[in-house]
Amino acid sequence: MQEEFVQTLLLTFKLAFLTTLLLLVMAVPVAYWLSLSRSRLKPLYEAVFSMPLVLPPTVLGFYLLLLFSPEGILGSFLEERLGIKAVFSFEGLVIASVIYSFPFMSQPVQSAFESLPKSLREASYTLGKGRVETFFKVLLPNIKPSLLRGTILAFAHTVGEFGVVLMIGGNIPGETRVASIAIYDEVEALNYDMANKYALVLVVVAFLVLAALFALERKRR
Repeated sequence: MQEEFVQTLLLTFKLAFLTTLLLLVMAVPVAYWLSLSRSRLKPLYEAVFSMPLVLPPTVLGFYLLLLFSPEGILGSFLEERLGIKAVFSFEGLVIASVIYSFPFMSQPVQSAFESLPKSLREASYTLGKGRVETFFKVLLPNIKPSLLRGTILAFAHTVGEFGVVLMIGGNIPGETRVASIAIYDEVEALNYDMANKYALVLVVVAFLVLAALFALERKRR
């Protein structure tokens, strides 16, 4: 039982770490693009990327399950072409978690990019720096607090997610059974002591994450 407890927690934090890492690579460029966009369709783009904030996790999980199932267009492509099984697998959990936690990374970063003065970017171009160099050496350092905030929020959100991971990953020990699912299982089995152990770890993590976030906000003032 102790081995399963540790295994479940390690899987939970592995999922959160990989999801956050992928979001740094994927959500930050999207946030930058949205911050620069002047398209009339920008509100629609923002609505699409923000949907996970308002959709019930089970609704999002259900449609992701249909999309990534072996019978679905995307699911069959991933499995046949890339050898990735997107449902009831750890890889599927990562994909679903990236989609579900996307706005928690993108929104703070987009707001930070939009708050930067346009002259900062123009001055960089004037000094001979290209777009890529400007992005990495000028803009990103100036939004570091918001970048850290998005990272913290995305990590914490992934650690605590339940509905989406249950729909996509199920409950396979050592593969897709994360802490939130384990708590539900232990409560159903009336094993409150074990449920309390899982819950206590998540409470401590949540407290530390919030403390770090508020400390970061205070430092910005």
